Amino acid sequence: MATINFLFRSTRKSAPLTVRLLFRDKKGKDHTLSAKTKYIVSAEYWKFHNKNSKDASIKSQKVKINADLIVIENYLLQEFNKLTINTINKDWLKNQLELFYNPFTETKQSDLLIDAIQRIIDEAPTRKNGIGGLGLSKSRINSYISLKNIITEYQKQKRFKVKDVDIKFSKDFLIYLLNKKNYQKSYALKKIADLKTVCNDASFYGIETSTQLKKIDSTKPQNENILYLNPKELKQIEDTNLLNEAHINARKWLLLGCNIGQRGGDLLQLNEANFINRNGLEVIELKQQKTGKNVTIPVLEKTKEIIKAGYPYKISIQKFNNYIKDICKLAGIDEMIKGSKILMVDENNNEIPKDNKGNYISKGFKRKIAGTYPKWELMASHVCRRSFCSNLYGILPTPLIMSVSAHSSEKMLLNYIGKDSLDYAQQIADFYTLQALKEKKEPQLNLIKKVANQ
Repeated sequence: MATINFLFRSTRKSAPLTVRLLFRDKKGKDHTLSAKTKYIVSAEYWKFHNKNSKDASIKSQKVKINADLIVIENYLLQEFNKLTINTINKDWLKNQLELFYNPFTETKQSDLLIDAIQRIIDEAPTRKNGIGGLGLSKSRINSYISLKNIITEYQKQKRFKVKDVDIKFSKDFLIYLLNKKNYQKSYALKKIADLKTVCNDASFYGIETSTQLKKIDSTKPQNENILYLNPKELKQIEDTNLLNEAHINARKWLLLGCNIGQRGGDLLQLNEANFINRNGLEVIELKQQKTGKNVTIPVLEKTKEIIKAGYPYKISIQKFNNYIKDICKLAGIDEMIKGSKILMVDENNNEIPKDNKGNYISKGFKRKIAGTYPKWELMASHVCRRSFCSNLYGILPTPLIMSVSAHSSEKMLLNYIGKDSLDYAQQIADFYTLQALKEKKEPQLNLIKKVANQ
């Protein structure tokens, strides 16, 4: 059972009353919480508030003030009874008073951070997406749902507002994501970027944002530990004797993917209808799910060789990811390299082992954990597109690689395959060196012609 008291705690002639909440938890421990109200009274009157004054003026004021204070008291006790005691703290009391004075209405936009995220989720079907159409993708919606869940856990009872998202908030939140949630740097920074998007969106509804919002850093880090299959490894995979039909089929998808440079989701949707003859040229035409871009890829001899015994049958992305790990293990792709893989871990980031039946021995969290692993353990569908780009970089002109991979800029492509401006400069230098060698080796046709005429 909780009790509410009102106190005058100021040296001024008039000041807001302080509300005091007293309650006892299940362990018998007493708690006292205080917060300022917006209800102002005079210090002179409050001397007589809890006394039986015979002054008619004081009596009249007392009736009115008690009537006003009972409304606040009833509201707080009603909200108190909705929750378990262990969730009640000073922040909760402050937030409840704020809600008492500023209740949400249908015509007023909430300035709470959680509500701003929810608004984007609710309006997802009619929002403009990155490819110019209407409707956010399922992955974007899931990203905002994830952000909402993380913020809810992070704030506890505090209820952050949009304007609270400043540089300090972003740094504290980033530390929480990295150290408490054990997220990868790239994922944590993506959440910071999503948070900035939410706040910028809220500003269009007239909601106040921090003046530091634009200065919050959410720069995507340089790709580390680029994972791809080089030509020698692809030949190993091609030459490996596979006995399992599912593995043989998945190998077709893997080799095809590394040859045409598409994401796993687009790759595994291909069928005979995507192979088309355009003006005598055999091509693969598809529309990328993520970007919405139409891509045309020439059917080279290697592609024809892969599918000459028939097109691979469809499998799920999950099975594909599992099968290519098996295939690469059988092919001896077992070099120890740095990378990250998803593991089931406990709150201390320790991997949870499985029992004899393959079940985890305790509950935990799925997290990407950086470490050094055999290369085959890190294989997943993204290796196809990255292998295509990495193996052709420096051989095929960069714009032609981009026309197939559908990267929007050379900077994005270079970051994707782990190259920097120095690599790009080296590519240019190699090109001019090759041109110089060609000119040096060019036969002297004029001299030969003069000798022949004699």
